Amino acid sequence: MTIPSDLFSIKGKAALITGGTKGIGLMLARGLVAAGVRTAIASRSSDDCRRAEAELSRIGTCIAIPADIATAAGRTLVRETLESRFGALDILVNNAGVISEAPLEECTEESWDRTFDVNVKAGFFLVQALLPLLLKQGSAESPARIINTGSIGGLSLSSRENYAYMASKAAVHHLTKALAVQLSKRHVTVNCIAPGPFPSEMAASAPAEILAALSRQVPRGRMGTAEDIVGTVIYLASRAGAYVNAAIIPLDGGMTGALTFDRV
Repeated sequence: MTIPSDLFSIKGKAALITGGTKGIGLMLARGLVAAGVRTAIASRSSDDCRRAEAELSRIGTCIAIPADIATAAGRTLVRETLESRFGALDILVNNAGVISEAPLEECTEESWDRTFDVNVKAGFFLVQALLPLLLKQGSAESPARIINTGSIGGLSLSSRENYAYMASKAAVHHLTKALAVQLSKRHVTVNCIAPGPFPSEMAASAPAEILAALSRQVPRGRMGTAEDIVGTVIYLASRAGAYVNAAIIPLDGGMTGALTFDRV
């Protein structure tokens, strides 16, 4: 068999990354723009959008959409902007997320609801809103791709009291599989990446000693890098990953395979 030279190429595709102005989302946006993808990023912060768009537009094609995808109005704005600027969508990366941490007795319904609204509900209804754009691009040979960001916190337990966050990410994993079963019939694949420790604002909220302990406990001996997350998304979005569907991929240097560890 001859391996085609464009097996991992995603040049010319159109993508949306939610939460694309910081952390893992910005890592992904930089990588996809550099790979020749027409990339839209969405974030609630207009200032963050302007800054990220200015940076990424020096590399390639990038538009920023200031929108809160946890609201119907925000999702409508995203859809209308994509329709106007790109006309269709090949890759949707549901990456926006929030984390809350509090002792059991101090958890509030407000923080719980906000966590589930952003981490689970917003992604589901964004898929619903953008499905016509994805269906325009998907085919039996080259399906459109939905890639969700989960967490190893949704795969196994942590001693940190992130109850809503861990439960919401487990929900994202299960929702990924449910969507994959239905949408694969319509030439859209749905997969999920479950990152371990990566440099991000969420990780930065943890005490330094916790982050140091995390790095030591990763079998690979380090935190994840931009290359790690970008490479995985490029694989899933390219011809190389066209047969991958309903997968939850731990991207954690082997942490979920370890017998004992602690993490955020």
